[in-house]
Amino acid sequence: MLTLLEARGHLSARLAAGGDWALRFDAPDGIKFNAVRRGSCVLEVEGGGQPIELAAGDCYLLTRPVPFVLRSGPGVVPADAGPVFARADAGIARVGDGDDLLMLGGGFTFAERARRLLLDGLPPVVHVPAGTRGAETVGWALAEIEAELTDRPMASGVVAGHLATVMLVHVLRVHLAHDPTAASGWLRGLTDPVVAVALAQMHTAPAHPWTVAELAERASVSRSTLAARFRTAVGTGPLDYLTRWRIELAARRLREGSAPLASVARAVGYGSESALSVAFTRVVGVSPSAYRRGAGPR
Repeated sequence: MLTLLEARGHLSARLAAGGDWALRFDAPDGIKFNAVRRGSCVLEVEGGGQPIELAAGDCYLLTRPVPFVLRSGPGVVPADAGPVFARADAGIARVGDGDDLLMLGGGFTFAERARRLLLDGLPPVVHVPAGTRGAETVGWALAEIEAELTDRPMASGVVAGHLATVMLVHVLRVHLAHDPTAASGWLRGLTDPVVAVALAQMHTAPAHPWTVAELAERASVSRSTLAARFRTAVGTGPLDYLTRWRIELAARRLREGSAPLASVARAVGYGSESALSVAFTRVVGVSPSAYRRGAGPR
C-alpha cells in the first residue's frame, strides 16, 4: 500500500531549544513526524485533547492537517515556527536559550487518495514512547538519520529521506502491535493473522478471479469465518475490498500511463473496458476516461 501511495520521506532542519520557549506550526500536509533525540518538551495538537509529554527517544506522527505547538512548558506565548526554521544554520533551527532539546523532524508526502487509503485509518496522533516494545527499531532508524544529518556524507539527503520512510514502516509496525484496535480498515486487517493472509493474496494477485471460498482456503479457515473476521477487522467484505483495491491500481495506471482502457481493465482483473468503467465510476465517482483527463478527485 505504501508503494501504491508513493510514500516519500523528507527531512526538515533539526530543532535545538533551551530555557522557556514555544513554537506554533502550521497544519502539515500528509504525515508530519518529530523525534526527540535529547531533552524533553510538550506537544499540543489543535483539537487533539490533552498535551503529550515527549521525552528523549520518543517519536510521534501527526496524520491530520491541523496546527500544533511544541513547548518547553506552560505559560509561554508560542512564536511562529516558520521564521525560526527559515533562519536555520547548518541544518539546525534554534529557539530559546541553550540546547537542552534536540529534535529531528520531517514528513511524508503521498500520491493522491492517500488520506482515504492510509491516513483515515490512523488516529490523529501516533505516539511511540522510547520504552514501547519494538521501539528499538524506530530508534535505530532515527539514529541512522541523525548520523546522516550530522556527518553529511555523500548523498546524505537522499539516504536520510529513504531512512525516514523506513522509520515510518517501523512506527506503523509498533503502533499496530501495541494497539491493533487504534487502526481501522486494511491496517487493522493486517493485525489479524487470518485476514492478513487474505489481504496478501489480493494485494499480490489482484487480477486473479478470487472467491471468498478460495481466499478462505488459502487462510486455512472456513468461508464464513473469513467473511466474518474480514468484515470485523476491515469494515467491508473480502470481495468489496478486492474491488476497491483493483480500482486503486487502475487509478494509478490511468494517472501514470497511456495504455488503452481495455488493457488497464485486464491488468487489474476486469474482463472488459465496460466492466472496469462501471466499477470505477461507482467507487471513484467519475469514469476512467474522465479521471485520466484530470476530472477525478485530487
